[in-house]
This record gives sequence, C-alpha cells and structure tokens, in this order.
Amino acid sequence: MIVAGIGCRPKVDEQSLLDLVMRVTSGRRFDRLAAPEFRKAEPAIPELAKRLNVELVWIDTESLTERQVECETHSAIAFEKTGFSSVAEACALAGAGPKSRLIVMRQSGKDVTCALAQSVET
Repeated sequence: MIVAGIGCRPKVDEQSLLDLVMRVTSGRRFDRLAAPEFRKAEPAIPELAKRLNVELVWIDTESLTERQVECETHSAIAFEKTGFSSVAEACALAGAGPKSRLIVMRQSGKDVTCALAQSVET
C-alpha cells in the first residue's frame, strides 16, 4: 500500500493540495491520503480525498510523535507551528502502518507539504 501524507497550513485550498499531491505522486497510484488529526477542520482535505477517490485517514498526535524519528526531513517552522518537525512524512509513515518506509521525502508547495510511504510486507 502506498500512502500520501500531507501537512498544511490552516485554510489551505484544495487546488494547492491537489497540485502538490499530483507532483509528488508523479502519476503513481496511491491508496490512501493521511493527514494530521489537528487539521480535521480543514474542508479541503476530505474534499481532496473524495476527488481522488482514495481513503482518508486522520493521524493522531501519538502516532505522529512515534514516527518522528523515522522522518528524513525536519522543519523548524513546522515545529514552531505544530509541535512536529515533520508532519507530511510522519503522516505517510503512520498511514502506511508500523512496518513502512518513505519512498518520497517531503516536498513543499503553496501552504502544503506531501510525502509518500509504502507498507512493507512481513
């Protein structure tokens, strides 16, 4: 399973999300969109999942915290704003399951970040 994890600023628009997700996935099929639970009030996120016809999972703060050590990129600004230095990568990893790995590190767009993770078969 491939998961696109996203991080975003408040009031992000769906087009910004779509543009970056499409750039990061490069036409690759993915199964799930994972976003931080603290952005649940952002209507653009579920709208994007519906538009792309993928499952949306909300990642809780405990899971984000657990996966921080596996993230490849870190942002002081993200940490200042959210308490997490890597939101998109942690969401992708948590959304793909306990034995997952990053396949595309965090990429940035207008008010949004995106990373891809893949579950690892046991």
